[in-house]
Amino acid sequence: MKYILSSVSVIAIILILIFCGTTTASAESEYFRIHIRANSNSAVDQNVKYLVKDEVVEYLIPLLSEAETKDEAERIMNENLKNIESVADTVLSANGFSYKSKAYISFEEFPTREYDDLVLEEGFYDALILALGTGEGDNWWCVVYPPFCFLETKNSENYVYISKIWEIINNIIN
Repeated sequence: MKYILSSVSVIAIILILIFCGTTTASAESEYFRIHIRANSNSAVDQNVKYLVKDEVVEYLIPLLSEAETKDEAERIMNENLKNIESVADTVLSANGFSYKSKAYISFEEFPTREYDDLVLEEGFYDALILALGTGEGDNWWCVVYPPFCFLETKNSENYVYISKIWEIINNIIN
């Protein structure tokens, strides 16, 4: 029994090190990001960007929670582009904005970004781009596959950490 528990612990540690270690440029193809671009840098456009982010994240969490590969996450996003736009447009309209959103998948350059122990180096990544209006303002982004980013949603007082890796480790241990 002690041997089995030790083996499980070693496997868990290896998985954590693999998925939480520093990435390299060659890892760019393993990640799928989301990038929400505000209409402008005005306070009202920046504020509504976060309202849109909260609703879009609420919509995407159940869809992406079962994605086991980056390709699957990208397929799910592609199949839901119009629904993502609808979610965003509903928020924009409810807050008195006349402009609309545009969602599309793109291969774009991102700066270096740190998520706790994970570092995503500057480089090109596949991403869902959600442009609000002109999409020329400051933006919000995170990694949706694998789900490493912390997502603060309107229905939570704390950050929610979603991780398929943690779910797998918990299943192995329990």
